[in-house]
Amino acid sequence: MKRILSFSLGLLLAGWAASATAAESASEWLTDFKAAMAKAKTDQRPLIVNFTGSDWCPWCIKLHDEIFEKAEFKDYAKKHLVLAIVDFPRTKPQTDAEKKTARELAAKYKIKGYPTVVVFDAQGKEIGTTGYLTGGPKAFIDELEKIQLDAAKKALAPK
Repeated sequence: MKRILSFSLGLLLAGWAASATAAESASEWLTDFKAAMAKAKTDQRPLIVNFTGSDWCPWCIKLHDEIFEKAEFKDYAKKHLVLAIVDFPRTKPQTDAEKKTARELAAKYKIKGYPTVVVFDAQGKEIGTTGYLTGGPKAFIDELEKIQLDAAKKALAPK
């Protein structure tokens, strides 16, 4: 009887750990832009790409700490977004290929400063940009939803 109980408890805990890991991975920041774009299309979710200087830019660090690391944003992202990061660190190691890809993406999307968050719809069309906002996760989420709403209105407007 003890073995059956232990085995059942083990299965229950393993299932819980797997679901927790799946939930955590749902809000992970992808570093492969093409994979992130493909995931957004497959999942039919908007993609946000955070262009950041993660280890030197004060506003990037504030955006990370005050918004992206908060439970409210993480919960929202798990349900509604695909997340990607394009980093321009000064002390964190990067391969030459990562540096080259980051420079190419910054040029393509005309990134002028950090942090810049580029918002794409599920089909990969750029629909807006934002950056650090005061007001925590709620203000940031409200801005993301406003960008999406404005894009939807524009798409429906007569041409």
